[in-house]
Amino acid sequence: MKKAVVTGASTGIGNEISKRLLSLGYCVLGISRNEATDLKEDKNYTHMNCDLSLQKETLELCEKLKKEDPYILINCAGIGVFEPHEELNQKTIIQMSFLNLTAPMLLTNTLLRALKKNGGYLININSIEALRASKFAGVYSATKAGLKAFGDSLFEECRKSQLSITNINPDMTQSSFYEKLRFEVSDKENEKLYTSDIADAVEHILTMRKGAVVSEYTIRSLNFGIKKK
Repeated sequence: MKKAVVTGASTGIGNEISKRLLSLGYCVLGISRNEATDLKEDKNYTHMNCDLSLQKETLELCEKLKKEDPYILINCAGIGVFEPHEELNQKTIIQMSFLNLTAPMLLTNTLLRALKKNGGYLININSIEALRASKFAGVYSATKAGLKAFGDSLFEECRKSQLSITNINPDMTQSSFYEKLRFEVSDKENEKLYTSDIADAVEHILTMRKGAVVSEYTIRSLNFGIKKK
């Protein structure tokens, strides 16, 4: 059974992707601070506890992952804080930068040889903010644009291998991402995405002919909407 490593597997997009991968017959190693209650009963799911915003824990995790032989790595864990830049404290800037960008690069560094050997998939869950400039999103957009640039560069670097690399850029998606923010997704169906939409994209990528790669996958809601709290 082929193994997938998914970060941020306990909630939101990462959780939905993990469930989809299990339904497709993959063995999933989920990385998150808390274990997903809806996944732990599945015999093909394994949880590894790690706070990927912390350097020490992330480096310790990388050492453990050297023993793994995955077919898929999905970098999904991330946070967003949207405030005027001068209002952000330094801890928030460091935490966001490490979790959204540095940790995925470290995990990829650890697992890239195995992914290339197995001819598998590297999928980065970025954001629509990687493609545009929005006010109050300077640090978040920078981290997501950086992750996109990292994926694009690796795509070129790895083209002699059988490794497929894709950046997925979702628009606003209904999830716990917005719990501590001043805004959230719209109540209207056509003004938001669901986590299942992102899982559909992952399934599409994994079921395509291996000789074809969707290197950039942007998913938008049909209409624009936002809800202030």
